[in-house]
Amino acid sequence: MTELSAYHQNMGALLAADGIPLHYGDLGAEYHAAFDGAILLDRSHEGRIVLEGDSRFDLVNRMSTNDLLGMSPFEGRPTVFTNANARIQFRAMCYNLPEGLLMISEPGQGGGLGDYLRRNIFFGDKVAVRDQSLTTSQFAIHGLKAQRIIEQVGVELPPPADYFAYELNLGHAAATAARRRSIIGQHWIVICPAASATAIHRQILDLGQSIELRPAGSLAYNLLRIRGGSPAGLELSSEYIPLEVGLWDEVSFEKGCYTGQEIIARMESRQRLAKVMVRLELEHPLTAPTIIYSDGKECGKLTSSAESPDGEIFALAVLKTASARPGTQLEVGDAGSPARVRDYAGAQPAFITD
Repeated sequence: MTELSAYHQNMGALLAADGIPLHYGDLGAEYHAAFDGAILLDRSHEGRIVLEGDSRFDLVNRMSTNDLLGMSPFEGRPTVFTNANARIQFRAMCYNLPEGLLMISEPGQGGGLGDYLRRNIFFGDKVAVRDQSLTTSQFAIHGLKAQRIIEQVGVELPPPADYFAYELNLGHAAATAARRRSIIGQHWIVICPAASATAIHRQILDLGQSIELRPAGSLAYNLLRIRGGSPAGLELSSEYIPLEVGLWDEVSFEKGCYTGQEIIARMESRQRLAKVMVRLELEHPLTAPTIIYSDGKECGKLTSSAESPDGEIFALAVLKTASARPGTQLEVGDAGSPARVRDYAGAQPAFITD
C-alpha cells in the first residue's frame, strides 16, 4: 500500500483494488457536497503521458480526431484515438506544457496509450514518450464552488480557454493545475509529484475547509458523471464511434488525415448517425450492459446506471437514432423494465437535436 492510499484509509476511505477511494463512509454527504460546495477526488489511476520532441504534435495529430496543431502555450484540447473502422481505442485530454505535450488518459489506460503511441512513431520522428503515471499523482476538484477552491490553491486568473493549465507551487513541490470538462460546476485537476501527494491533498483540503470542500470517492464521481451525461467506461469502448457517444466537440472536421477519418467524415457530411447516446429515466436500478428494446425489437444498450443516495436513478444508453428521441418509451432487459428517453447526452450536432 502506498503512503497516499494509507492516508485515504486513515480518513475512513474504502479503497478499490487500485488504491483509489470508493467512498469515505458517507456517500450521501459526498454527493451533496458537489452541489453545496465542492469535492476533492484522487484520480491518480488516470494515466499521465508526456511527449517530448519536435514531432510531438504531429504524432498525435495524425493519429487522433482533434486538431492538436497550433495549440497556444498551456492550452488544452481533448482528442480520441480510433482504429481503421473509427471505433474508440483511447481518449485523452492534452495540454501544451513547457516540458512537453501532457496527455491524460482514461483510468487504467496510461500504459496502453503510451505503448500505442510508441508503436506509431515513424522513422525520422523526433519524439519521446515518457509515462509519468507512477511518479505523479492527480487530484480532481468538482462542484459549484470549485473555482473558489482553485483560487485558494493558487490559480489567480480565470482561464482564457475552455481547457487551460497553470504551473504553480504547493508547499515545496511544483504542480500543474488545469481545467477540464465539467460534470457539475467546474472541474479542475492538480497534478503533483507522487512523493508530495499526501501533503498536497491535505493542504488542498485545509485551503478549502471554509468553502465546504469535502473528500469524495469514485462512487460519487460516477453518480455525477452519469447524471451529467458524460461518457466513460462502456461508452468509450471499441463498440462505438466517437460521434455516437456525444464527443462531437472532440473531433475536428477541418484537419488532415488520421486513422478512421474517412468513416467519421462521411457520417458528418451525410448528417446521419446509426446510434446516439442518451440519458434514460428508469423505474429501478439495472445492471449495465443490458439490451434495450423498442416495441419488442432490440434498439440499443444500457451502458451506465447508478442510484443516488436520494433514490434518484441516473442512466446512460446508446440507442439507434430512431429510438432516441426524448420522450420515447422503451423496455430494458428480458423482463422488459420500463424506461423513457430523457434527453440527448454529451455534445450532439444540430441535425440530431433539432
